[in-house]
Parts: sequence; C-alpha cells; structure tokens
Amino acid sequence: MAEDLVLDTAIRDWVLIPLTVVMILIGILRYFVSKLMRSQQNPDAKVVREGQVVIRARNLRAGANFIPSKSFRARRAYFSNEENGLLHVPKGQGQNPQAQMFSDPNMAMDMMKKNLSMIIPQTLTFAWVNFFFSGFVAAKIPFPLTQRFRSMLQNGIDLSTVDVSYVSSRSWYFLNLFGLRGLFSLILGEENAMDDTQRMMQMSGFGMDPTKNLSAEKDGLDIIQHEWALPKFEQRAEAALKKLIS
Repeated sequence: MAEDLVLDTAIRDWVLIPLTVVMILIGILRYFVSKLMRSQQNPDAKVVREGQVVIRARNLRAGANFIPSKSFRARRAYFSNEENGLLHVPKGQGQNPQAQMFSDPNMAMDMMKKNLSMIIPQTLTFAWVNFFFSGFVAAKIPFPLTQRFRSMLQNGIDLSTVDVSYVSSRSWYFLNLFGLRGLFSLILGEENAMDDTQRMMQMSGFGMDPTKNLSAEKDGLDIIQHEWALPKFEQRAEAALKKLIS
C-alpha cells in the first residue's frame, strides 16, 4: 500500500521554486553564452543547393497524385535520371564527413564550443542539486502513474512504499532540464529555443553524409506508384456528400 505524504510548504519555497528559477536562468544564460561563442560561417553553396533539391523532391512525392501521369514522369526523370538527374550521386563522389571535419578546424572548434556550453552548465547544476537538495520529495503529480515511472520520478529516493506520483528533487531537475523548451520558446523565440534533447540529436547526427539524403529521395521517387486523383475526383466528392447526407 503506497503511503500519502504531506509536503511541507518550506520545500516548495526553498527547493521547488528556487530549483525551477535557477534552471530557467541557467538556460537563458547558456543561450546567450553559446551565441557569443558561435562563429559566423558562410553556408556552403553545394549543401544549400542539395537541401533545396531534397525539399523539391519531397514536395513532388507529396503531391504526385495531383498532377497528370505524363507531368509526373517528366519531373521524376528530371530528378532521378541516371545520367544528369539532380538526385543522382555518381559513385566515388560522396563526401567523407569525418575527413571534412578534420580538414575544417572551424567546424571542430564550433562543435567543441557547443559541447562545452552544454556539458559544463549541466555538470555544475547537477552537482549543486545533488549536494543541496538530495533526498527531498519536491512535488506530487496530480494524476496516478504506474510503477514504470518510479525510477524516472523518484531518482535519489529509495522508498518503495511512497506513491509513484511523488517527484524527488533530482527528478525535478531532469524534468526541467528536458521540459523547458516551451517556456524558452516564449522567452527567446521559437527559433532560438533549443533544449538539450535537440542538442544531443544534433551531436549524434554530426558527421552524416548529406549525399545519403539525395539517394534516399531518389529511391523514394523511383518506387512511388502514381495515380492521378483528378479523374476520380467527382466520384470521391459524390461519395463524401452521400456520407454527409445519410
């Protein structure tokens, strides 16, 4: 039987609220520090051009059924022609991302700056939380949860009799760490808000070969089955109206 706890208001005033405010201030400070450390780089024309080609190919796949079959085949040949198609990548011309990283010291330096701007504040903040607020039950979630959430919400508390809906101070730190993107989007703007989950995804995707996107889009265009929707549009509209009337 899970026990119900009565949380002291002092925990709210001296643990929950200060921890949340500090996490918000650290996130804002980290954004401005990373902005100052960021170096201005001119985008590579080839990378930009390949990105635009991929977007156009995706739009063609999305709206393939709204153009005639002849027009679709012409556009598909324009993109995926084996001789001079925009999505065709000749063998041996693929970029080596690791070699590109080591050949450009600015790229490696920017990556190191991003890692430092993320790792150092996290390490210091976690050490501060673990030293001053370890072992506190900081909050309670107003809805029941299963036992699978115990390890996530009660990190640092080794009590199996406490209800799962109670959140420890250490778990509250992690919830703020990965869940403040919405608030940062209001404070810093949608384009400027970036949580640590996105940073980790970008770090894991660093060094990927951009030509693989071209090959993937080419394969997608090659296997798509075209069916022009306009000749059957009247029948579909009639069926939809009959469904609404009946």
